[in-house]
Amino acid sequence: MSVTWRGVPDPPIPPLTGPQRLRATLRIAALLSCIGVALAIFLALRLPERALHGARRPWTPRLKRWGFAATLAIIGLRLHRRGEPFRGLGAQVANHTGWLDIWVLNAASEVTFVSKAEVRGWPVLGWMAAISGTVFISRRRADAAEQQVALTDRLLAGETLVFFPEGTSTDGRRVLPFKSTLFATFLAPGLEDARIQPVSLAYHAPEGERADVYGWWGGMTMGPHLLRVLALPRRGAVEVLYHRPIAVAGLRDRKALARRCEAAVRLGLDGARGFPDPVSATAR
Repeated sequence: MSVTWRGVPDPPIPPLTGPQRLRATLRIAALLSCIGVALAIFLALRLPERALHGARRPWTPRLKRWGFAATLAIIGLRLHRRGEPFRGLGAQVANHTGWLDIWVLNAASEVTFVSKAEVRGWPVLGWMAAISGTVFISRRRADAAEQQVALTDRLLAGETLVFFPEGTSTDGRRVLPFKSTLFATFLAPGLEDARIQPVSLAYHAPEGERADVYGWWGGMTMGPHLLRVLALPRRGAVEVLYHRPIAVAGLRDRKALARRCEAAVRLGLDGARGFPDPVSATAR
């Protein structure tokens, strides 16, 4: 399901200078403190929330959103939301630039991520994903039926799922063809009234940085890229563009659904104020 994109060469990631290391260290400390406090409150609320409301979760999704918004501010990324996330039965689908997308979409609205099973094993991030209710799916065909049931149950319980149909992350300057596999979920009985909302994520680098500084692709590893982002001296921005939801009932075919969503996401990214050439800015 996930094939690493290598459409352009990995960008150079030079060693951090002294001031950059200090900036990254301070932000890591602030991030860990913020995450620790948010998780403590989150876990404390889970038990009474389940006892009082069962499967419905009125408290923790809102807390999760606030927590991710706070960490996004610490990272140094301004969030600009255009349009409104829909409410009701269905999901969001977005283009995939990298690990930052998880922070951005969680800060922008109350959602439940659908992620590849490998993410569960990532240090810290995998544990955070599991705690926050992420649905992990594998590439094994033997698990397909069970995963279909799990996704359908989440949707019918009122959760808004979000997934990345490209199946991999890019430099953030393009939209790859959407894979149609997960769109089959919405053709299951009971989901005839579901809607899918395309979402375009457009990142804008700080002044003087490469336009693809937030992209995570190819052979890039998590640690150095995370430190690089945290060391940036200026704040960047990300636009979250919510498009008109697409009714599943009008397109009872997973490939047609995938094509419609892909076209909307690509149009939104192309119109998001444009991107400078990635080599026209000198990386610090």
